[in-house]
Amino acid sequence: MKNVTAVFDIGKTNKKFFLFDKDFKEVHKEYISFDEIEDEDGHPTENLIALQKWLKDVFNRILKAEQFKVKAINFSTYGASFVHIDEEGNPVTPLYNYTKALPEDIITSFFEEYGPKEDFLKQTGCADLSMLNSGLQLYWLKKTKPEVFNKIKYSLHLPQYLSYVFTGVPFSEYTSIGCHTALWDYQAKDYHPWVYKEGLNKILPPIVSTETSINMNYNGNRIKIGVGIHDSSAALLPYVRSINKKFVLISTGTWSIVFNPFTDNPISEDTNDRDAINYMRINGKPVKASRLFLGNEYKIQVEKLNKRYGVDDDYHRNVKFNYDTYLEIVKDFKHAFKWEGLIDEDMPTQTQIAFTKYEHAYHQLMTELVLLQIKCVKKAIGNDDITRLYVDGGFSDNDLYIKLLSHYFRDKKLRTTQASLGSALGAAISISDTRLNSKFLKKNYALKKHVPFIISD
Repeated sequence: MKNVTAVFDIGKTNKKFFLFDKDFKEVHKEYISFDEIEDEDGHPTENLIALQKWLKDVFNRILKAEQFKVKAINFSTYGASFVHIDEEGNPVTPLYNYTKALPEDIITSFFEEYGPKEDFLKQTGCADLSMLNSGLQLYWLKKTKPEVFNKIKYSLHLPQYLSYVFTGVPFSEYTSIGCHTALWDYQAKDYHPWVYKEGLNKILPPIVSTETSINMNYNGNRIKIGVGIHDSSAALLPYVRSINKKFVLISTGTWSIVFNPFTDNPISEDTNDRDAINYMRINGKPVKASRLFLGNEYKIQVEKLNKRYGVDDDYHRNVKFNYDTYLEIVKDFKHAFKWEGLIDEDMPTQTQIAFTKYEHAYHQLMTELVLLQIKCVKKAIGNDDITRLYVDGGFSDNDLYIKLLSHYFRDKKLRTTQASLGSALGAAISISDTRLNSKFLKKNYALKKHVPFIISD
């Protein structure tokens, strides 16, 4: 039997299960999705019971089949989500969706007590993001649902809860604590004083390194079980482990998140900027990040262009960068698109497209989106000396996006990777003793170099 590491990679939509061999090659994969259920206020949320049953069913089936020898298992999931458990380990609330808005009076009273708001946000590396600041969920429960709050023995972030399902041992770990939770004081390198004042430290389990694992007998099998990792930090880990020079990672998808794991200035000065946030590396070091709702806006605008020009839904996938078309657009450049999911000071009050050809309109769209991406990258880099950019995710295959990005960042080395395994692979690596080298990305991530196009006179 082949020795493997198992990983559950839990996204908001797709729940995936992987097996990786000793070289971190995928040897098995399966996935499922569940219909959301509703919390007590009718807000959609994760079906925790169905998820837990699927985890156990899949893992027990793999062990029973005896096709692979599972030596270790770990968990990567989306962040800012708590599971509150009682003395028996049973959830006492729904897994509240981070899109659920906290009551305004709760947020107001919190900052009245623990502000000034600007100082607090700087200390915790957060923007004011309501339930995405998962620590405030505990404050909300304590103040508005004391009978529920008093039943809580431990509050576990989702990756650590999945680990708990298999081990029965509660832990907290750095990457989950550090993802804009409003719990962590980045300057003190400890929980913020408000956590102690509210007594929340009593229901937050001991903090351990993300590399921690428990060796235990599970259904007659000796298995190393990890404590889980936040998916964004997991996706960053293979890069940090295999690249020995400073870099920024642009992870693209519905959200484009730019990670700067080498910053000397992790906390943004602009506390009103909701897209300047912090994450944490597995060793507790801060990661400065900025985000852009890139994929969401791209999807909206491409659908409009497809309708306007009467082309197939997939037509945009085949449009390649054309230098002459680009020159026509930038000659007397004007912003033409009014964004729906983004706010930008340069956008017009209404979309104004005068082009007769789809290709020209698409070049205009991508130029404007890349200009937004550049602002986002510069925000994450700040004053740090970074010369390398890595791009993964959906836009790493977009010819215009990559060529324009390399053009505007001519002073930097741009690389793309195909990291479809992303956070799952990071979760496997985090509990492995294997040392990665510079060839890892080339072998496992289809690393590709890009050079700026030549500007002719």
